[in-house]
Amino acid sequence: MSKISNVMLTNKNMPGKTMSLKLKLDDIIKGIEFQSDFNSSYLNKLTGKIFYISDEEFSYAEVEEELTDIPDWQKENIEIAKQILSTDDYISLPDKFDIEEYRLMEKFCLSQLDESIREDIYYSIKGSGAFRRFKEKIYEYKLADDWYKYRDTVVKDIAKYWCEENNIEYFE
Repeated sequence: MSKISNVMLTNKNMPGKTMSLKLKLDDIIKGIEFQSDFNSSYLNKLTGKIFYISDEEFSYAEVEEELTDIPDWQKENIEIAKQILSTDDYISLPDKFDIEEYRLMEKFCLSQLDESIREDIYYSIKGSGAFRRFKEKIYEYKLADDWYKYRDTVVKDIAKYWCEENNIEYFE
């Protein structure tokens, strides 16, 4: 059973009043997994909505002059990026550094009961090309389903922990 914390957020439309948001854990997990080397996910604490903002949009948000030749949808993201940079209304979701994918692979390898499989996949992740070789090995040994279940469980636990640390109520 998961611990659920209440989040009491200031309602800007009614000063002095607070509101409670309850977020779907799957939405937070999607926000975590959608991130890449070039974009990040942020939760708006007032609305409960998750936004995906690119590094490029953050760069544009820091430009003082009016931006031209930018699509309307991206202008909206740039405005959100400005809010993220200038207010406390947003919280960044855990990113790839919080998940530590390589460490997850390593733990998964070491959890294998068959010694020869354990050693083979463990040594396959050493050096350059580790992710590619790991993927090849988990399919070779028919461990892909086990790997993805393991990874999903860890990401879900990270999302729950993040919610609890930020006093965000969630449901599954």
